[in-house]
Formats: sequence, structure tokens, C-alpha cells
Amino acid sequence: MDSQKEALQRIISTLANKNDEIQNFIDTLNQTLKGVQSQLSQCNNALENSEELLEFATRSLDIKEPEEFSKSDNGFSFSPFFETKVPKAPEIDPVECLVADNSVTVAWRMPEEDNKIDHFILEYRKTNFDGLPRVKDERCWEIIDNIKGTEYTLSGLKFDSKYMNFRVRACNKAVAGEYSDPVTLETKALNFSLDNSSSHLNLRVEDTCVEWDPTGGKGQDSKIKGKENKGSAHVTSLKKHTRSGTPSPKRTSIGSRPPAVRGSRDRFTGESYTVLGDTAIESGQHYWEVKAQKDCKSYSVGVAYKTLGKFDQLGKTNTSWCIHVNNWLQNTFSAKHNNKVKALDVTVPERIGVFCDFDGGQLSFYDANSKQLLYSFKTKFTQPVLPGFMVWCGGLSLNTGMQVPSAVRTLQKSENGMTGSASSLNNITQ
Repeated sequence: MDSQKEALQRIISTLANKNDEIQNFIDTLNQTLKGVQSQLSQCNNALENSEELLEFATRSLDIKEPEEFSKSDNGFSFSPFFETKVPKAPEIDPVECLVADNSVTVAWRMPEEDNKIDHFILEYRKTNFDGLPRVKDERCWEIIDNIKGTEYTLSGLKFDSKYMNFRVRACNKAVAGEYSDPVTLETKALNFSLDNSSSHLNLRVEDTCVEWDPTGGKGQDSKIKGKENKGSAHVTSLKKHTRSGTPSPKRTSIGSRPPAVRGSRDRFTGESYTVLGDTAIESGQHYWEVKAQKDCKSYSVGVAYKTLGKFDQLGKTNTSWCIHVNNWLQNTFSAKHNNKVKALDVTVPERIGVFCDFDGGQLSFYDANSKQLLYSFKTKFTQPVLPGFMVWCGGLSLNTGMQVPSAVRTLQKSENGMTGSASSLNNITQ
């Protein structure tokens, strides 16, 4: 009976993961479709204008008198098509542009008033190039057409590149003008994946998802040892798969460090069903979100020093801080550090937001939807920390490449006076 339940649980978990993959694929297709539709709309507008111009030109051939040549039937004037000026290039004002909450607002103006402008076309692309925007880059321009105003907001972005380039051009009924000078805006955010090389064998890890797998450790030790014995060849292979992203905070994935450094992190074992992030936080303020599968029986979310022992569980040592959700036998929600536990009298949210202020020594957890504060640790980090996760009988998915939400920044200003109740867990500093 138990084996059948476990098998059913694995099937359900697999279906849930496949559902997420399909949803991500649909989102990608929708984004691509929007780009195609935008280009199609632009082509249709150009075709309509071209047909109208052709019609007027054909009518003009029937006009015999020179003074009537500039006029056509029905009171329309043909001469404006010859007199139409190409719109001048708009000017993007970086001071008026805003990057916040994973959204970018771009604002521009015309160098002089032009009442013939019908709409604007905004183009953008992500880039990791530090210099002035290049004509050709590793990524193509995305197009947003038929913008009637002089500003536009892109929302719901994942900031998985250091910068974004923007350019805009004006269009009248007949022709599109020149592009503005491109502007580069910084889109800095923490991007990380899960470190599969050190995760517990009973965890199936893929990029930003981790799932409990009770059969994961059987028959895999020899495979893992074989991979580890490949040495530099294994490192070279993984370098090819290292994701591009923001290099600060420092990425500690195998592609950016010598093999000896990566090998120094032992794989978690025993009852420490743990996996760490592959990027160390050494400074600054950062934010990410975690969502658990509905039937997940037990999981923890927090941070840890990379010296966390392979048998150590999150929150049970003085080198890790976390909140823990238990849905097995009895439901509990608690904060843990140094083997001390504080029960939390709040509802477990659907998604948990994690805010880490390394320099300020603060780790806070929020309801990602309402931004309600769940709990805050106040400490002093004396070495880099890694995002840490524990999961048993279920799975977790992460959302990275996120800016610290404005609501969280605002709450941080008044939060210091609210953490006194957590002092029992915060007395020990490292």
C-alpha cells in the first residue's frame, strides 16, 4: 500500500512538473506570437498606406490640366503625399525612465512638435554588454507597435541580464522615421539555479525546480563517482551549459570556478534533504520567491553558509536560517536557527518571498502576493551565504531574476522595530 502511494505521489509530482513546463512553453509561444502580431500589424499598416498612395497616384495620371494635378476626386489633395516629411528621431530621456518591480517605463519626446505623428514603435533587447549599445548584439530586438503616447511600461519582466537596450521611432500615416539613439538601462537582479552537484541523492534537481524522489539514491552512487572521476572533462561539459546572467553577486557554479573548489562541497546525505543555490550572496539586497507543490509534506526555505555540513539540516545549526513548513501528522509553521524554533501564528502563503540584506544582516520572509511580513531574522553575516532549500515528499519551484519589490523596500524602513519578538533566535551571531 505504501509503495503504491509513493508511486502515485511520484506520478502526481511528475505531472505537476510537466504542467509547469508546458505553461512555460505556452508563455514563450505567447511572447513570440505577440512579436509576430506586432510585425504583422506594422506590415498591414504599411500596405494600407502604400495602397492609398498608389490609388492617388493612379488617379493623378488622368488629370490633364497642370493646376489640377495637385488635386484629386472627392476633395482629397494628392500633394501632401509629396510634401510628407519623414518624422525626426525621438529622444529618450533616461532621467524620466524608471526601473522598478521588474518593470521598465521608457519615456521619450520629439525634438520639435510634429502634429503629423500617428504612433510610435518601441524596440528593446536584453544584453550583458557593458559598453555603448551595439548595432548587432547576441539578442534580437523585440518590437512593440502602435504606441499612441510618449511613454510605455514593460511589466512582468525577468531580469536575467545586466542591462536592457531601448530605442524608439515615430511614424506618420505614410512613413516611419529614424530610430532614436539607443539608451541602456540597468536591470540588476539576483539570478541563480540549484546546485545539483551537492544536493541530496533523494532530490531530483533541475535548474530552478527540486522534487523529492525516494528512489533517487538507489544505483546512482556509481554513476556519480564515474562522473566525478572524469575531472576536467566534466567541468568543460558543464561550462557549455552555464546560464548567462548577472555575474554579481558572484556565481559559484562549476563553470566559473576551478574543479577543486566545487569538489569541496560534499553532497548532502542522511536526513538532510537539502539543496543549495549555485550563487553566493556577498553584499547588497536581494529577493527571490519559492512555491511549494500543494501536497508537499515538509519543506524549508532560507540561507546558509557554504560550510553547512553534509548531515546538517537547515535551521538546526548556527550557520543556517530558515522558515519551515510541516504538513505531516500535524501542521506547523515556524522559524528556525541554531536548533531553536519559533512558531509562527500566520497562514502559510501560496508563495514565499525571501529578502536578504547581506550588509544589513537581515533575512525576512514575506507572503509574495500580499507582501505581509511573515518573519525576520536580524544577525551579522560574516561570510557569503547561499540560498538553501529542504524538501521531503513534494517539490519546490523558484522564481529568480527579481528586483526587491517596492513594497518590501518600504516595509524594511519600519521593520527594525518589529523584530524584537524574534530575539530568541537572533542572539547568536557568527
